[in-house]
Amino acid sequence: MEKKKAPPVVADINVTPMVDVMLVLLIIFMVITPMLTKGAQVDKVKAKNAIAMQAADKEDAIMVAITRNGQIFLSPGNKQVEVGDLPDQVRDLLTNRLDKTVYIKADKRAKYEGVEDVIDNLRAAGVSDLGLLTEEIPKGEQQNRPSATKVN
Repeated sequence: MEKKKAPPVVADINVTPMVDVMLVLLIIFMVITPMLTKGAQVDKVKAKNAIAMQAADKEDAIMVAITRNGQIFLSPGNKQVEVGDLPDQVRDLLTNRLDKTVYIKADKRAKYEGVEDVIDNLRAAGVSDLGLLTEEIPKGEQQNRPSATKVN
């Protein structure tokens, strides 16, 4: 009786399962990445002497975003609210918190009146600590900016 031999070992690498896994991961990251931005997208005001506020990056930080067209979004939850409903909702979020700071992120083209209304309503909710989020002007850009002059 003759002994059967095993087939020869294939030394080629099969990359198909790896490509399948990588494509699934790519799709997952493409879907999740837009959800990672906190609050509504706004084009923040640029400031020369911006102070870093690391607490604003926390997931449970209370943030009010004011868009260019005057819409107001409240985070956590990123839900759109009316300016009159803001005090009650912020008061609910502030209960049982040690850090009672509320951060405002306003678009640089938003009307000043809208930002002022938000601040007034936050003060009515009992908020004593407000943080206005801005972007820092890069050092090279500060020197190249034209200065304002009086024209007669």
